[in-house]
Amino acid sequence: MITGLLCGFVFGFVLQRGRFCITGAFRDMYVTKSKKMFIALLIAISVQSVGFFLFKEWGIIAVEPAENFAPLAVIVGAFVFGIGIVLAGGCATGTWYRAGEGLIGSWVALIFYMLFSAMMRTGPLGDFNTALRSIEIEQRTLYQSFGISPWILVVLLSAITIWATYHQLIKPQAKIATLKAKKSGIAHLLFEKRWHPFVTAILVGVIALFAWPLSLATGREFGLGITGPSANIMQYLVIGDTKFINWGVFLVLGILLGSFVAAKGSNEFRFRVPDVKTILYSVIGGTAMGIGASLAGGCSIGNGLVETAFFSWQGWVSLPLMILGTWVAAYFTIVRRR
Repeated sequence: MITGLLCGFVFGFVLQRGRFCITGAFRDMYVTKSKKMFIALLIAISVQSVGFFLFKEWGIIAVEPAENFAPLAVIVGAFVFGIGIVLAGGCATGTWYRAGEGLIGSWVALIFYMLFSAMMRTGPLGDFNTALRSIEIEQRTLYQSFGISPWILVVLLSAITIWATYHQLIKPQAKIATLKAKKSGIAHLLFEKRWHPFVTAILVGVIALFAWPLSLATGREFGLGITGPSANIMQYLVIGDTKFINWGVFLVLGILLGSFVAAKGSNEFRFRVPDVKTILYSVIGGTAMGIGASLAGGCSIGNGLVETAFFSWQGWVSLPLMILGTWVAAYFTIVRRR
């Protein structure tokens, strides 16, 4: 279990220092027409995808997608989740690491996200969740459905990612000015130097990859995941049953701790109390995140980063629906008010 805490700590540290924000990746494509952070997400997915299928070839991991595709639940859930992350000011993972920075609004969103995730699993909304997710088709991955090797999709995704990365890097505005300060050393590199989003994305992909064997070693058959562990924490706090404590719980707690250490080291930690409107948005956003992620079978990490890496239908259908939900929410909360 301690490996979950360590993996989460490194993950939270990298997220905070690299300002790796999936909500921003989705929103910026519409609001500012910037694709940089979305390309960073593609890099993280590609790195994990290549490693995942290599690990399977080498026998390091042996896991197959366990659930059939539940199209109605995934479509509705992913769209609702996309709306929620804009209102909450961050996706599920972003909410955890921003809570570590001292943002009270993120704590509010996190509490409601955990609460409604638990309610959708074993609480009063459990029957609703089960009913929608029971409407399924017997399809799990794209390569199984099309009868092709997964490596064809890995190569295609990697080629698209490399092409997009190259064209982003050659843009003049994508170049980062050289720092004039004559500082060096580990402390400067970790806490002062600006982290390029593409470098951060590679680190995120590597962390996501190694989360698989670490998690599987404890009997948990998945890699990085946020919604299930978040719900487990709330269920444990209410019921007190230790069956809810697993590798994933230590992972999300590690994200909080790693982000806190990164924020303190970079002098970015401080308690920030939002206004009433922001708190209300956080409540609604956290609620939508919990409901949406539970219906969709995962959040922007579980579906958008991990499920996409092994080409599940759930991952690649939920990703554009999350983006669409983000754009709709951004239109009403940002664009329309300009």
